[in-house]
Amino acid sequence: MASITDAYDGYYARKYDQITPEGKFLDPLADKILVSSAFISFALMGIIEPWMVILIIFRDLFVTGLRMAMERKGLSLVTSTIAKAKTATQMGIICFILIVLGLKGISLAWAKPMLEIIREYRLVYNLTLGVTIFTMITGITYIYANKQAIQDFLEKE
Repeated sequence: MASITDAYDGYYARKYDQITPEGKFLDPLADKILVSSAFISFALMGIIEPWMVILIIFRDLFVTGLRMAMERKGLSLVTSTIAKAKTATQMGIICFILIVLGLKGISLAWAKPMLEIIREYRLVYNLTLGVTIFTMITGITYIYANKQAIQDFLEKE
């Protein structure tokens, strides 16, 4: 529900030209808190691997920290469409895991074959691995796309 309301919030803010500096800062921060807390919870429950969570959170903290440091110097980073796709895939795997947990909890006869397929093909692990790799790729792409701004930032030090 949080990811759906977040998407509508962003859509309406752009549609009605209600974008604010505070919103530009708080919206991605809220996304990171939502994603990080869900992934940490799943790792603590033994559902996903902790190393995946560490990589995902490291990437998000690194990019957020870099953005904040650069903005203090009057520079900005360009957010790409791929970064939005990264957030969407992260929200997608979180929803998938929550659905799997819900199906396990209700133990209906029609859900058992689906759960067996999910277990047999290690779908939670494999999809989370894909999201982790994609997250790291977006971090590298982010740095590459903003390399001139980052160089300007480093020269201002």
